[in-house]
Amino acid sequence: MIFDGFSGGEDKRWPLIHPFEPDRPAFWTASGLLSQGRIAERAAALAASLLDCPFAINYCEARDRFAVGLLAALSRDQTAVFPPDRTERSFSMLRADMPDVYCLSDSTLPATDSVHVSVSDDASGGSHGAADLSRIALERTAVKVFTSGSTGRPSGSDKTWAMLVAGAKRIPELIGMADHPHPSIVATVPSQHMYGFEHSVMYVLQGRASAHVERPVYPADIARCLSEVPAPRVLVTTPVHLRTLVEHGGALPKIERIVSATAPLSEDLAGAAERCLEAPVFEIYGFTEAGSVAGRGTPAGPGWALRQDFAARQADGRQYVEWQDFGQHIPFPDVVEILDPRRIRLHGRSEDMINVAGKRASLNGLTAQLLEVDGVKDGVFWLPSEDLGLGLVARLIAFVVAPNSTPDRIRRELSRRMDPAFVPRTIIPVDALPRNATGKLPQESLRKIAASHLKSRGNS
Repeated sequence: MIFDGFSGGEDKRWPLIHPFEPDRPAFWTASGLLSQGRIAERAAALAASLLDCPFAINYCEARDRFAVGLLAALSRDQTAVFPPDRTERSFSMLRADMPDVYCLSDSTLPATDSVHVSVSDDASGGSHGAADLSRIALERTAVKVFTSGSTGRPSGSDKTWAMLVAGAKRIPELIGMADHPHPSIVATVPSQHMYGFEHSVMYVLQGRASAHVERPVYPADIARCLSEVPAPRVLVTTPVHLRTLVEHGGALPKIERIVSATAPLSEDLAGAAERCLEAPVFEIYGFTEAGSVAGRGTPAGPGWALRQDFAARQADGRQYVEWQDFGQHIPFPDVVEILDPRRIRLHGRSEDMINVAGKRASLNGLTAQLLEVDGVKDGVFWLPSEDLGLGLVARLIAFVVAPNSTPDRIRRELSRRMDPAFVPRTIIPVDALPRNATGKLPQESLRKIAASHLKSRGNS
């Protein structure tokens, strides 16, 4: 266990920043560094002005402001809530579950009827010192984080401070950076997502890393942010952003490690990224309920190595992650093959597996084959769960971004690559897929596009 003398039944406390070294870099901006001491001062000042509420929804987009809001809320014994997105629908859902709540933000929010506290770069207005932010109870619920909701209603998961710290301390070994004690992170994923939170915020607060405050998504911005942080650099990203970088092909500052998660990374894309960006790629497998669960260097075969404090178990027909330190058994949301307690083979999300004409396939696997078709810049296979209100039998649909190709040509290419049962009758060309901040595709957005397309075709 990473906590000296800690056992689950004791009321131990642990620092919010560990080790706390006031002059060490915490975050980087275009104009220079923000030290740990500066972040602590800003958090102390903000804490003095917060409302007396049990929950604070953290909408902050800049990573330093997100961290300041997190630390301030925790120092006031509040639970920090990370919304799945910035929509009014999500806020209404959160407000229904947690009526006594307020919002922290550094930008314009969707219309809400909750009190909004602005998080700025100012450290004035409070007399709290950094010591007030030093420690909180390990066993208290620190954050509530939500799934993306890409397959339905987002679900929340409570995390104690002990769980979050334990996860952060395991990141270096998981991404092969144990020999690099002071990495600089540039992340293309938001802080509110569990992957982004662990690898670009908790890694900073509890793992000696530092991170750029921005969330760049375009190649030129990624290159600029990488140039604004010192080596060794770690790019925390997704397959969608990685594909864009590879296709762009521009020069980047030297990267020590590329980390990818949120969706399966094909062997072809991983290999292309390693050649183009001249850095090893590490892939993370995880889910909101457990955090980062396993990792692998890619391309390196199908096996995943679990975190040192996790074990893969099977009992009573269930597969789960055992987190013995916290007495937890967390079900896998995916179809996995347990090779041994330390290694698994991942076959796909449970809801990702489909059966067409008695034949099984993975939607992610079909999508991977679609993306290999020449001229397809982005795309996805989708099986609607209902008839889209048009009286049609639910069938496989492919959405494609392929400005220089046609559905007929793409269908012919797919016929050469996959079983005829999975070749989609409907291929919908789009200018861009409605991806969210982590590259995932909400089912409701796909449903609306498909319904509009099929209706315009006259149900043919």
